[in-house]
Amino acid sequence: MKKYILFLIVVVALFLRFWRIGEVPVSLFGDELDVGYHAYSILKTGKDYYGNFMPLHFHSLAEWRTPLYLYSVVPTVAVFGISSLGVRLPAAIFGVLGVIAFYYLVYEITKDRKHAIIAAFLMAISPWHIQYSRAGFEVTQMLLFLLLAVYFFLKSFKVHKNLSISSLFFSLIPWVYSTGKFFVPLFVFFLVLNWFDEFRKIRRKYIYFSLLIILFFAVPMILISGGASQRFSYISVFTDPTLESEIGYDRSVDARSGVPAFISRVFHNKVIFWSDMIVRNILTSFSSDFLFVKGDPNLRHSVAGVGQFYKVEFLSLILGAIAFFGSYKNIKAKRMLVVWIGLSAITSSLTRDGGNHATRLFLMLPPFLILSSWGFRILYENRIFNKLLFFTLFVLLLTGFISYQHNYWRHYIYDSERWWHAGLGEAIKSLKGNEAEYEKIVITTFDEPPWIFFAGWYEYPPEKWQSNFPIENKTVLPGFGEVSFIDKFYFGSPVDLGFYEWSQIIDDKTLYLASAKEVKINLIREPQRIPRGLHFVDAIAFPSGEPAYYLFTGE
Repeated sequence: MKKYILFLIVVVALFLRFWRIGEVPVSLFGDELDVGYHAYSILKTGKDYYGNFMPLHFHSLAEWRTPLYLYSVVPTVAVFGISSLGVRLPAAIFGVLGVIAFYYLVYEITKDRKHAIIAAFLMAISPWHIQYSRAGFEVTQMLLFLLLAVYFFLKSFKVHKNLSISSLFFSLIPWVYSTGKFFVPLFVFFLVLNWFDEFRKIRRKYIYFSLLIILFFAVPMILISGGASQRFSYISVFTDPTLESEIGYDRSVDARSGVPAFISRVFHNKVIFWSDMIVRNILTSFSSDFLFVKGDPNLRHSVAGVGQFYKVEFLSLILGAIAFFGSYKNIKAKRMLVVWIGLSAITSSLTRDGGNHATRLFLMLPPFLILSSWGFRILYENRIFNKLLFFTLFVLLLTGFISYQHNYWRHYIYDSERWWHAGLGEAIKSLKGNEAEYEKIVITTFDEPPWIFFAGWYEYPPEKWQSNFPIENKTVLPGFGEVSFIDKFYFGSPVDLGFYEWSQIIDDKTLYLASAKEVKINLIREPQRIPRGLHFVDAIAFPSGEPAYYLFTGE
């Protein structure tokens, strides 16, 4: 019977992660397109779009990327192209597999199938897990590998060869997402210490082989960071650009108040500044605001007004934590959950916005769900009053789920349209359909840097892109100033000219892709306001109906 229930949970997980994945979220945002175009370039040439052959770290416009999710996207891009389905399908698959792996891990920890069923169900309908399973984020793959790594580690005490499988999954985590480079070494060290009596009984050949796997796969990725260290330096609390100004201001206030300089330095210095940021991040990670009320403020990471967990899970989590840590006899499992949660929060806290950054805190999800499911399990098994409370909480959970689904499918599309760069894909495709008629095509730089959007949505030939990227070819276009270009595609915006003066610089051989923000008029609603000398080629709207982009040419 429980197998059928697990099957139904997997069906629910599949539906929630695959249904209309090409339409919601509403568009591929810049990082997803970056992944898609890198994968497309690998598929066509064996090189990333910078021209590096099969790299271990991918050099992108804004950062360096770990490689494994990107390589996972290559087959789906080969089938579906650089599209929402092509880029997001692997994340959805890893998300569903994660639900299954979570069931088996919870059962291995608790030896209780009912508990494992409840935990898998909570993950299947989790807004945090669904959000990341429906977009081209790496973290569902990372979480799957972590769940499998811990599962096989625990299984290795009876079947020793499972230690090698566990080591392989642990070793691959740093290949998926940079957070793993900090989390994995510390967590593995803890697991060995925590289960040292069981670990030392494993046959030596399996321990040595596992060490070889770690040395071969994990150590190079952790130590040879390439440009990934540059990315961490950019987001780290230790490189916060406000540090000097804030310390300087506090010390100047002390000086005006007559506080001796040496005392001011004791209270206002780098160590105090960094410590305060890290502690604030950790406290924010455990705040009800982040976990149950508002979630991540970035609308790519969370639905507006929805926490990372349903509000009712606050009660089940508290109850589950009390019951688990108060009455559960497996001390080692207790320590594991505490360290798992703590390391997840600490790892994220080392970054500037790590307190409510749902991507960097994603590893925190499983232990919280274990505790929440423990709360539901305790109520279900006990007295009639407790069962009544269980069904009350369960109804509230389903109510929260239905409300979340309504928000996701009806409101989120419009609330998040700008966060997902909606409209730009349609604009590039419209441009591609009209390009044959023009000698010059100018793409605005008014909003986002347009290069990866152009390359990805256009599916520009990677071999030509590699030979020109970074695009250092420069020229001066009258009215646009100095612009970069590749072939007949130019990247720039009008300089010191208002919309009604564009006819002076756009002729009938030029097509200009403009942002609605620089036009400042709703030409979809008022097309008669197009100035004389400009021809309206196309208008691209957001899902809300508001204008996003326009295509103009001269007359």
